[in-house]
Amino acid sequence: MTTLWLTRILPNLAAHEVRRDLANAVSMHHRLMKLFPDGIGPQARQRLGVLFRTEDNDSSPAILLQSQVRPDLNRLPATYGHAATKDLSPLLHALRPGLTVRYRITANAVRKPGHTTRAATGAPTAIPLTGADADQWWQRQAEENSGLHLDAAHSTPLDTARGTRAGDKRPVIHARTRFDGTARIKDADLLRRRILDGIGRGKAYGCGLLTLAPATGRST
Repeated sequence: MTTLWLTRILPNLAAHEVRRDLANAVSMHHRLMKLFPDGIGPQARQRLGVLFRTEDNDSSPAILLQSQVRPDLNRLPATYGHAATKDLSPLLHALRPGLTVRYRITANAVRKPGHTTRAATGAPTAIPLTGADADQWWQRQAEENSGLHLDAAHSTPLDTARGTRAGDKRPVIHARTRFDGTARIKDADLLRRRILDGIGRGKAYGCGLLTLAPATGRST
């Protein structure tokens, strides 16, 4: 059985490295990857099952990190903040058709024009979606590709995830929308796969992490 870990980091906003990481999606990606063993090889993020998102709470942000390998929290700088890890495997394996859950995901909702359209219009490979278009994107992702039937959905536009890749200096730009609501599980196996793999683009940079909780319990 797959083991799944969820780590919650409450960062110390007085620390310079925290402020840098929160402002730069690439820097945050590298910070979190340092919590895992070296030498994983190509596609280390995918092999480790690493997904994350930053959440704004009433007083300060929290960083949620999901992984299939338990992170070594001793690798965080001493002044970075408080962090704790819990085993999500029981929740993952308890999913079943008909169960009602509460969900949250911060996603990069986009439309991908075809090659002919891009050649004729100069459109980019991915066009960010907002408003009703973003809502429709999430409904398709949830109901056609993730084994859910949405009962309620609420979307919140978020700041764009930005950064610069160190090697080629290409900018990272991922528009973000948070989706919250309740849903009933149609296909538990497909849903488990989407939880493990993430949904949509920008998974290395704070998008695509789907978290669930029983509809009567507290959200993760």
